Amino acid sequence: MNNSIGNSARVFGAGLRALLVLTLICGVVYPLVVTGVAQGLMPDRANGSEITSNGKVVGSELIGQRYDLPLEEGQETAAPDLKWFQPRPSNGLGTNSVNTRYELILSGATNRSGDNQELIDWVTDAKAAVVKDNSVPGHPVLPSQVPADAVTSSGSGLDPDISPDYAQLQVRRVAERNDLDAGQVEKLVDQHTEGRTLGFMGEPRVNVLQLNIALKDLVEQ
Repeated sequence: MNNSIGNSARVFGAGLRALLVLTLICGVVYPLVVTGVAQGLMPDRANGSEITSNGKVVGSELIGQRYDLPLEEGQETAAPDLKWFQPRPSNGLGTNSVNTRYELILSGATNRSGDNQELIDWVTDAKAAVVKDNSVPGHPVLPSQVPADAVTSSGSGLDPDISPDYAQLQVRRVAERNDLDAGQVEKLVDQHTEGRTLGFMGEPRVNVLQLNIALKDLVEQ
């Protein structure tokens, strides 16, 4: 009987020591080491790839933002502020009581089948809006010119980038709304167009937040 109690006590003690040691290693030492290495080698990425403007953090280069006008009385959906470059349709961008910009729980893509009527209606309406918003006198936008990323969201619904084609489509509208020369705005797009990662992965892209910060600086000159 005493041997049985003693053996149980030894097993319990060994398990408790293992728990404490593994908690220390996995819960304290390992996170501190990983955090230290990340801060030493890539502090920008470790801190969330923050983007600053005038000394203030205004977002992350990894998460998209919307550029909307304030809601008017009776409106349920805010209209886009067309003086800015607009991002992809973003299902996950919204508000909640904790984070007033992102409603991450509801993020998602337009991942329905090609013959889904809801998707067809969604894309048709979105394309019509893009054509209307970006057509300026003397330079109408044709439906055939609207790229896919202008009317569909990304896999997460929070994509911070748009294609160079979609950015170029918005150039004349942005220039007109800000009393700028279209060539100046087009140059901004070219300067903020990134190529494929390592030259072969992914597609060329334009970070909308960084582009709009550069646009704001140009307007304020």
